[in-house]
Amino acid sequence: MDKFFLHLKLPTIIAVISLLVILVVILVGEMAFEKFYSFPTEVNLGVTFSPKYAKYLKLDWQKTYIRILDELKVSRIRIPTYWEILEPAPSEYNFSETDFMLKEAEEKGAEVILVVGARQPRWPECHIPSWAKKLSVESRKKELLQLVRTVVERYENNPAIAAWQVENEPLLQVFGEGCDQPDKNFLREEVELVRSLSDKTVILTDSGELGLWVTSMRLSDVFGTTLYRQVYDRFLRYATYPIPPYLYNIKSVLIRKFFAPGNKKTIVVELQAEPWLAHGKFIPPVQQAQFFTTKDLKNYINFFQKTGFDEAYLWGVEWWYFMAENGHPEYLNYAKTLFK
Repeated sequence: MDKFFLHLKLPTIIAVISLLVILVVILVGEMAFEKFYSFPTEVNLGVTFSPKYAKYLKLDWQKTYIRILDELKVSRIRIPTYWEILEPAPSEYNFSETDFMLKEAEEKGAEVILVVGARQPRWPECHIPSWAKKLSVESRKKELLQLVRTVVERYENNPAIAAWQVENEPLLQVFGEGCDQPDKNFLREEVELVRSLSDKTVILTDSGELGLWVTSMRLSDVFGTTLYRQVYDRFLRYATYPIPPYLYNIKSVLIRKFFAPGNKKTIVVELQAEPWLAHGKFIPPVQQAQFFTTKDLKNYINFFQKTGFDEAYLWGVEWWYFMAENGHPEYLNYAKTLFK
């Protein structure tokens, strides 16, 4: 061992020692967090449901949505409102999908987080109608504010809606297609508009692994972080984030303490519960089951529980039903044990 180190250059030795120190600090930190942190006695799980994604998977989205409420007994659900669907032409609105989902949620006693804005859950992130894409950025912002106003005014008195989520990861520049440049001032304008129309909770979200969180926590009542374990990278292919669970909570506590004292709570708004697949590439279900097993699903939920947060929305409920229809009911069967 001594001879081995003698052959190493000083910078290499320093790098190795630094890495060992970092690993020890992370390990000790995790042990201390698990020993002294007051973990919640009850954890609440919900799902994000996208009719658009359900259709992409060739599912009957309405039947699937009803099954989620009736079969899984989901009582917390996050629902997107896609601009291109709500307003296919200027000032011509189609609220049929959103009306249906909110009506069913109300009848089943489920609480809804309704997402408003241009950037929404599911690829390509920014769901902008073709007519709005032709506008200048400033004109598009004006049209978007009018849409946000229309949506909030329409549903403000709906008892199923517990909170408004304004945009989805609005400051994440590295992911998404057809999006305008992130604009903190415009995001603030959107939030202020929603607050002027409603007293309900305002949620803002950011990437758990790539985001800074500060602005989103400052502007919101509740902050929603994403939590992904394994992602597809065009350079690394499949990569697992080397982030221990407690760091999400520590980051939340520190930012709230020093930058966002008005923010009340952090939740996991997207908890990975399906494989991260290369967009536009068909992969047979049998192979998808190899990429993401039920063991992975259980491990990811266990990982979330170790963060110390008490609320999470699973990302992939549509995929569970798709897999069940293609010979892999194990995900859906396990999911049935998760919701109370």
